[in-house]
Amino acid sequence: MHMPQPLKRALKRTAHAAVLGLALLGAASQAESPPERVPPVPLEFFFQHARTLEAKLSPSGDYLALTTSHGSDRVALVVVSFKPSIQAQRIAHYKDADVIDFHWTSDQRLVFSVGDLKDDANADEYAPGLIAMDRDGKNQRLLVKRQAQFVTGGGADRSLEWNHMLLWSLQNTAAEIPNEVIVGRLNFSGDRQLQSVTPLWLNTETGRTRNAGVLGAPDNVQQWLFDNNGQVRLAIALDKGRVSAHWRDLKAENTWRTLFDTPPLEAPFDPIAVDTQGALYVNTNTGAQGEAELKRFDFSSGRPEAQAIVSTPGFDFTGRLRMEAGQLMGVDVLTDARQTVWLKPELKALQALADEKLPGRINVLSCRRCSQADAVVLVHSYSDRSPGEYWIYRAAEKQWETIGGVRPEIDPRRMASVDFQRIKTRDGRDMPVWITLPQGVKPGKPAPTVVMVHGGPWVRGGQWEWEPMEQFLASRGYLVIAPEFRGSTGYGAQHYRASFKQWGQAMQDDVADALLWARKEGLADPERACIAGASYGGYATLMGLIRHPELYRCGVSWVAVTDLPLLVEGSWRVNDDTGNFRKYGMADTIGRAKEDRAMLEANSPVHQAARLKRPVLLAMGENDVRVPLAHGTRMREALEKAGNPPQYVVYPGEGHGWRKVKNRVDFAQRVEAFLQQHIGNAP
Repeated sequence: MHMPQPLKRALKRTAHAAVLGLALLGAASQAESPPERVPPVPLEFFFQHARTLEAKLSPSGDYLALTTSHGSDRVALVVVSFKPSIQAQRIAHYKDADVIDFHWTSDQRLVFSVGDLKDDANADEYAPGLIAMDRDGKNQRLLVKRQAQFVTGGGADRSLEWNHMLLWSLQNTAAEIPNEVIVGRLNFSGDRQLQSVTPLWLNTETGRTRNAGVLGAPDNVQQWLFDNNGQVRLAIALDKGRVSAHWRDLKAENTWRTLFDTPPLEAPFDPIAVDTQGALYVNTNTGAQGEAELKRFDFSSGRPEAQAIVSTPGFDFTGRLRMEAGQLMGVDVLTDARQTVWLKPELKALQALADEKLPGRINVLSCRRCSQADAVVLVHSYSDRSPGEYWIYRAAEKQWETIGGVRPEIDPRRMASVDFQRIKTRDGRDMPVWITLPQGVKPGKPAPTVVMVHGGPWVRGGQWEWEPMEQFLASRGYLVIAPEFRGSTGYGAQHYRASFKQWGQAMQDDVADALLWARKEGLADPERACIAGASYGGYATLMGLIRHPELYRCGVSWVAVTDLPLLVEGSWRVNDDTGNFRKYGMADTIGRAKEDRAMLEANSPVHQAARLKRPVLLAMGENDVRVPLAHGTRMREALEKAGNPPQYVVYPGEGHGWRKVKNRVDFAQRVEAFLQQHIGNAP
């Protein structure tokens, strides 16, 4: 479950890097043409760690850093040097922790955070620590402690306490700020909710801190925006149920200008970036269907400019600005797939070169000296059927070098294709739907189907890329339908706001309409369908079996919200991390604890368990603080009382999802057997 936008932005916390994956020594993916019939792809291939989580060029482009699990059950940090020849050195590798995020601070030095991908998924959310190290593995210094300490720093111990997190690091070398980053000190209220974040400059060599220039800033700032030189330019505060944005005027010392002050759901724009000239770029919902458009902010009028820089009809602008030395070079844009719109001819030429070299794929460029004749380019190339490959291109030599496959064990020829459609819901709304089509399905021969409901619900569900669970199900012969039901973000404010107070109601009908559409199109077997999902998706799975029992034979629900009154009211006996959202957002988006009690109970699986007659696989994380275990135990007890006991599993040490590979594999095995039993489709 996630908080809605823009409340989520106002409450934003630094997040762990997503697992992207790349294998330094892995083989490149093979041509994507269908293979001969062979046994199913091993289940473990989909759920083990990707060979590498992330890759980044150094400021000069002479070095590449990457996090990889190659040859180990722990994620390590590796530095690759390209001159005079390719050489790799593992510089950080720990027995009881994984490197989960890293940044270059110069060509010589990196900073990185650690977590435990084998242990509690909540343990490092606020305390991943921060360590600095030279690219050769020397001069290690512990900058920020972890709550679970595992490593000591060099020299005098100036390390900060666990409640400090990295906020900003240089993307390009700046001689006037050598090896410094900005960290934020997280300040909590008495009920353990994040109250404010205080930014500090931190020297990665000495461990010394200094003020980040926030005198005169408002109280309760939870998010800061910096320019390319690390200057604080904008503060977003959440105080007494209102969100406000404040601009720092560098010409007038300690002077802050309020740009807006509204209830969280009424914020007029979302700040995105600041360039070296002091231009502020914002997202604002001014499209025909309330789609977010990228604009510059006009300080003279006090509002975003009328003309959009980037507009994507049918989609919110979702992406990032590509800056080099603070200059706007291009814009990443996500519609049904990701692409980069480059503003400079040299970069357009590099993109065209990569697309010609690697056709039929999304080719994401990250470069150094991007517009120069000696540009160095890192290319992440992927598709719906391929987790991807990484390449290096050197413009001066016109030379391509393959770094390796993201998941070299995955053969793209054996993966499913992903399609994007827009359909009409029963009340006439436009709804995007993702379809993962297994191989071997022919027109007129509909496949057994899994309707996959994404979590959130106020997030975007999919894009054109390889996704492990959906590809796993497709590899077992199931058609996977993933609707972007109302409330899904990325498709305009109208689509998002249509979800308010519609849990289990119109939102649930949207999910059903996606399956009905697929049946009408001859894609989905009209007799064999199950529904599945996690978090909100787990809730929608249970409510789907209650509201539309004629459509589904079974449901797979994990880390699911099951009791809406418990979610909205909270309980002193049930620990969760949704206090701020409960206080400032749930009344408008889900419902009010007293006034809407009847509606909340009518749409709570726990309270409606007697109506749920279909088989259920229900799984929970023992240490989940987003959707606590109480939701699972109450649902299990309610189903047992109703005479329909679920298949029930609780994973010790897990939080809101499965971090441990053994648990991901175990759960997938349970899902495979459960679906085979109820809509049987052995490949």
